[in-house]
Formats: sequence, structure tokens, C-alpha cells
Amino acid sequence: MSMWTQILQKRWLSLLIGGVAGAFVTVAWIYLQNDIHRNYLDPKLPFQVYTPPRAPDYARPTAWHLNPQMAGYYADPRKVDVFFVHGTTFNGGRDWLARIDSKAVDQDVHAIHLPNYAAPFAIMGNVYAPKYRQASLYTQLTLREDAREARQFAYRDVEAAFRAFLSQRKGGRGFVIVGVEQGGVLAERLLRDVVAPDPELKGQLVAAYLLETLVPERQFGSEGLFTPACLSRNQVGCAVSYLSVEANRPDKALQRQQKAVYWEGDRLEPLNAQKAICVNPILGGLSDESADAKRSLGATNATGLEWGVEPALIPRKVSARCVRGLLLVEKPGSSSFQDAGTWEDQRKVNAYNLFYGDLQEDFQKRWTAFRTIQP
Repeated sequence: MSMWTQILQKRWLSLLIGGVAGAFVTVAWIYLQNDIHRNYLDPKLPFQVYTPPRAPDYARPTAWHLNPQMAGYYADPRKVDVFFVHGTTFNGGRDWLARIDSKAVDQDVHAIHLPNYAAPFAIMGNVYAPKYRQASLYTQLTLREDAREARQFAYRDVEAAFRAFLSQRKGGRGFVIVGVEQGGVLAERLLRDVVAPDPELKGQLVAAYLLETLVPERQFGSEGLFTPACLSRNQVGCAVSYLSVEANRPDKALQRQQKAVYWEGDRLEPLNAQKAICVNPILGGLSDESADAKRSLGATNATGLEWGVEPALIPRKVSARCVRGLLLVEKPGSSSFQDAGTWEDQRKVNAYNLFYGDLQEDFQKRWTAFRTIQP
């Protein structure tokens, strides 16, 4: 073996060792950073001895982000009433639950959740969006018992808000339920405990949209015990549920599955190996068919838009396929659709909606179908 060959081998070995060491340090730093952030967000007080913030009074306008009956404008009876439960906007720290008078929470709901996830339902819907004592981001990152108890507590407010919605609304026949991420999990129980047991309410459900939410097939499958998964866009009284993950990020897919929970009685339990439903929002039905980008009706980043302003949609740029209960997506390369913000922001629902146009079309078709079959 020549001297130059020996030198090259030593250099290659040094580079290999250096690369492995560098990768190890990077992974170690990521885990350390995650631990630091989680520790910062941990209230360090058992939920059982925690004093919750003041409860909302849904007879007052201050308990709602949106309520057409209390906002001084007319709820159009030609539209369908939409009950919208936003996702996580409160990080945590000292508290397990968010206050309903938090300006930071209000800002995130109005800047991100309403324009991106409630607005697709506004063209033909009167949107009611309650405030509630949401569980913190920390509770979404762990399966600890007290974290799950905090999320269970948040359901009390959502059910109270829904009952107020039913008594206040004047929009005519039918209603729609929309929940995003944490809001989707809470809406899941709302369907099971309030809507499904009541034949009149169940008959008035146009559809339920459990966005960025995993729900078990045995409860919400095509033959589900409570609200069946939608099979087509002409079906009513069914649920659209999906959790989207970038197709090239199997690590994120695994993390989402490990943290997923569902309702067993009044308790949240880990979903574990249970099969979840996946309704492809581009196709409008339960399917493992691949929906290529040319079928996408429009993605958008509507963050910061005022309520009522229609965003510009970017069609034919998103593909999606359901694989083992998750919706694997390929999204546009534009910076508008890249994860940004703080460590905490990157672990909440996206500040854009890849399926804005698809959800808008889905909602309008189901509302049209519902009106057609009503006496």
C-alpha cells in the first residue's frame, strides 16, 4: 500500500468519524433543546391542585371570538350555522389552562385560526367561535396524566359553548361543527356525547370537520358508532377527519401518532396502535387513493387577513394520500408554506391552510345536499 493511499484512508476515516460525531452532537442538541423547552412550559404543579382561571359566560359577547347574534349584525338564515373550535394558541408556563381574557391568545386566534381554518366555512356559513379555557401547548406534547386531565377540563367549556350556540342561533335548518387540532379532539367528544345520542340534533348535522385530528376508526369509521366518516362529498351527517404530515418527514408522522389521544368515556387515552380514519380533503371521502396536485382547489396562507377578506388561493400545488391513518402531503415550495416562528409555533397547527379551497368546496356541496333532502 502506497504512502498516499494510507494518507487518503486516514483522512477518509477522520472525516467519517467527524461526520458521525457531528451527527451525534446535532441529535443530542435537538433532544436537549426539546427538553429545555418542555421543562420551561411545564407548570410544575399537579393539575389536581391547580386553580383554573375564571369560566366564560356564553351569554356575554366577551366569551366569543365570533358570534353573529351578539356582534350587531344579522345572521343570514340562508346560510348554515357553523360552530368552530380553534386549536392551541396558549404555550403554558405557570398555567395549565389559558385565560379567556388573554390578549395573546386572542391575537393568535384572530390572526391564524379564524382566517385559515374558519374562513373556508364563512361564504355559506354563520360562524360562531367560542373562547374556552384551552389546555396549554405543553399538554399536547406529553401523555402525562395531569396533562390529559387539563385537556379533559377544557371540554367542559366547549360543551357549554355548544349548548349556548344551539339556543342562540337563528340561521335556520342544519348546523356544522368544525374543530382544529385541540379543538378537533374536543369536538370529537361533542359529537359522541351531545349530538349522536339526540336523534333531532343528529338529523340536523350537515357535517363535522375534525381538522388536523386523529380519531379511531371503530368510533368514526364508515360504520362508526357515533358519526360515520364521509365517503363522498354528497354525503351529510358524516365526519371529515385527517392529520396531515409532510410525506418526506416520517419522524413527524411517528411523533404525531405517539402523542395522539381519543376519548374513552370521559377520559383521554393514547390512541396507540388503533387505526384512525383519514378522509382526504382533496377527494372528499375516506380513501387511500392518491390525489395528485392537479386536483387541489387551492392552498393559502391567510394569516393576518381581516375577517371577511377572501385570500388568494394557489391551486394545483398540493398532493395528498392517506397512508395508515395519516394524510401524507406534498406542499408548494413557497416560503409562505414553510414552518416558521418559535419552537412553540412550530408545534402548533400550521399558520396556513393547504386545503382551504378543497374544504370550501366540500362544505358548499354538503350544505347543498343537505338542503336538497330536507322536507
